[in-house]
Formats: sequence, C-alpha cells, structure tokens
Amino acid sequence: MVWLLFGYFAAVSIVAGVLTVTLRNPVHCALALLTVLLHVAGLFVLLNAEFLFAVQIIVYAGAILVLYLFVLMLLNLKSEEQYFHRHYLFLVFAGIGILGELLLLLWQSPYRGVRGTASPKVVLETGPSHAVGLTMFSDYLLLFEIVGVFLLGAIIGAIVLAKTPTAADVKAE
Repeated sequence: MVWLLFGYFAAVSIVAGVLTVTLRNPVHCALALLTVLLHVAGLFVLLNAEFLFAVQIIVYAGAILVLYLFVLMLLNLKSEEQYFHRHYLFLVFAGIGILGELLLLLWQSPYRGVRGTASPKVVLETGPSHAVGLTMFSDYLLLFEIVGVFLLGAIIGAIVLAKTPTAADVKAE
C-alpha cells in the first residue's frame, strides 16, 4: 500500500511541477504549485516526518503561496503579455540534459545512503519533531531570525515595486 501511495504522490508531483512551469496563466500556475506542495507533504507523511509535513502545509502551501498570489494580484498582469513558451524543443533538450546530469551526480554521490548519528531508539523516545525543534531554536536560532528579516524585506520590496504611482507621487518628483 505504501508503494502505491508513493507512486501516486510522486507521479502527481511531477506532473503538477511540469504544469507549474508550462502553463501560461499565472493563477493556474499557482494552483499547480499548490498541488505540488500538497503532494510533497503527502510524501513527508509516508516518511513519518510529521514535522516536515506540518511545515510544508503551513509555511509553503499556506504562507508562501498566499504571498505569491498577493504579489501576483498587486502586479495586475495583463493577458497580452508574452511568456517564454516559444522554444519548446530547446527547453526539452535542456531539461533532459539537466535531468541526466542530476541523475549522474546522485549516482556518484559519496553521501548516498549515509545515516544520521541518532539511533532509532533515541528518535522514538524524543520524537522527530522535538529533536528538530530543539536543534532549530538552539543551534540555528540566529539563522532562523535572519531568514525572517529577509522575508520581511522581500514583502516590503514587492509592495513598493507593485505600488502604482498616484498624482501626489508624480508632483513630488
């Protein structure tokens, strides 16, 4: 049963990922991205990584996608704008080449199959979510806060760039 669910989540993730890149309507791309994020969360459930499942749903499918749609609506894209969908043959060959190189790198990786230092008994006693939370908020707290400041700056920058000038702004210049 697990293999059947894995096949479903993997296949839908791949198809939705391709649709995210190839669809012309940005809202349809956002819906395809939501599908990818939700199915990757399903893969995390299959791996017994409940914390990553919750982060995937709350942070990525919730916050990041809402932020993306917010910026998309602020930009007010017109339907007559051109997209990069004219060179399909080149993109297919480039994608196959990049995929082949990625598979070659994964095949020759020295880290393939390396296990973590915690024993399964320790992980089961403390729980994977507890272990990740302790590490993230003790060893990596400064980096966690810096990422929050960068995201805040990105939101402010998107709002400033999407703001349409008013008559008062034009007179001030």
